Amino acid sequence: MRERTRQMWRGGLYLLIGLPSAVATMLVLPLLAVGVMTTAFGGLGLVVFPPMMMGLRWWAEWHRSRAAALLGVPLPPRRTSLPKGLRAQWKQALDRESRRDVLWTLQHVAIGLSAGLLALICVVGPVTTLVSVPLWWLYPEGDPMRVLVGTPVRSWDTALTMGGVQLLLLGALGWWTLPRMSRFHARHCMKALEPSVEDQLTERVDELTESRAGVLDAHGAELRRIERDLHDGTQARLVSIAMRLGVAREALDDDAGTLATLLKEAHEGTEEAMVELRDVIRTMYPPILADRGLEGAIAAVAARAGVPTEAELGELGRLPAAVEAAAYFIVAEALTNAAKHSGATRATVRLSRQGGRLLVEVTDDGIGGVDEGRGTGVVGIRRRAAALDGTVLVQSPAGGPTAITVELPCAS
Repeated sequence: MRERTRQMWRGGLYLLIGLPSAVATMLVLPLLAVGVMTTAFGGLGLVVFPPMMMGLRWWAEWHRSRAAALLGVPLPPRRTSLPKGLRAQWKQALDRESRRDVLWTLQHVAIGLSAGLLALICVVGPVTTLVSVPLWWLYPEGDPMRVLVGTPVRSWDTALTMGGVQLLLLGALGWWTLPRMSRFHARHCMKALEPSVEDQLTERVDELTESRAGVLDAHGAELRRIERDLHDGTQARLVSIAMRLGVAREALDDDAGTLATLLKEAHEGTEEAMVELRDVIRTMYPPILADRGLEGAIAAVAARAGVPTEAELGELGRLPAAVEAAAYFIVAEALTNAAKHSGATRATVRLSRQGGRLLVEVTDDGIGGVDEGRGTGVVGIRRRAAALDGTVLVQSPAGGPTAITVELPCAS
């Protein structure tokens, strides 16, 4: 009984506060429309509109916190601050959460007004009945007080009976309606401002895509650092050691015996280690990428390919190092396959950027019939693309031609 009474008063207060807020929310969409239209006046809306959307976010979050408190559920935080930069602010002002905020205003006006008016009747009605019914005798004889469905009150018997019935009905209406209506309003408020399952998955994918871009940048920077350290440090020291061993071998007599043999083995072992180290560096991050960039590296690969190759390079912009390395190795592997197995007389390499994806196309006029089941280099190309969440399409009918198209995500 006591808990039910508490719920009734909490629900009534919640809905009564929601009534004027719903009236105020009716002004939101016209104000936002004005903010957009001011873009035509000196671009004022470009600066004004994002803060207006953030103000709507604060307004929606206040209602969301009230709803969560009424329902007794945790409140997952949402971003309530503007990022730096006008472009980032507009991106946030037009994101999914902002669209949910706008749709919430329509729902809040519709539900808040009707639920608030009902709460007003349930709360104010009993108070009005208690105050006005005892004063029935002050009303003129020709226009008496009326209760319930218009019953005139002309005596104390009618006032006490019909007024009491009206009071009980209003109390019962509030007792039964206010807790349910307030929870209904709160649940719909929470639902309107929380992402759907599809939106959650989409936002999660966006987060993973953004974090992957950061990882690729960090990975690329680390690859360049390791390549530079190996090239300038370890390899240089190995070269120095090999030169000294060579000088020592030249200085020894031919009859030095065991010492000469040991020096020879050490010298040859050092040179073999340098060759292996160069291979590791080229496999990790080709030095030509650091020296010439991706465009220059692809041009060099095309120039020294085993089949005459034409390179068509579009405007690529800045790419993560890992994407550059993957594109370089994909082109090199595809041209190697064309030279070894296709019998091609001509090949073409095309690189272009389409939004957040790098498109790599390698075609040749060879005999076609690529069979990945035989361990061709296409398997390695697929693995390199898959490591970056890229896609590979191979078109190689018998008789040719062969076209390998690779898409690599490169948004940073």
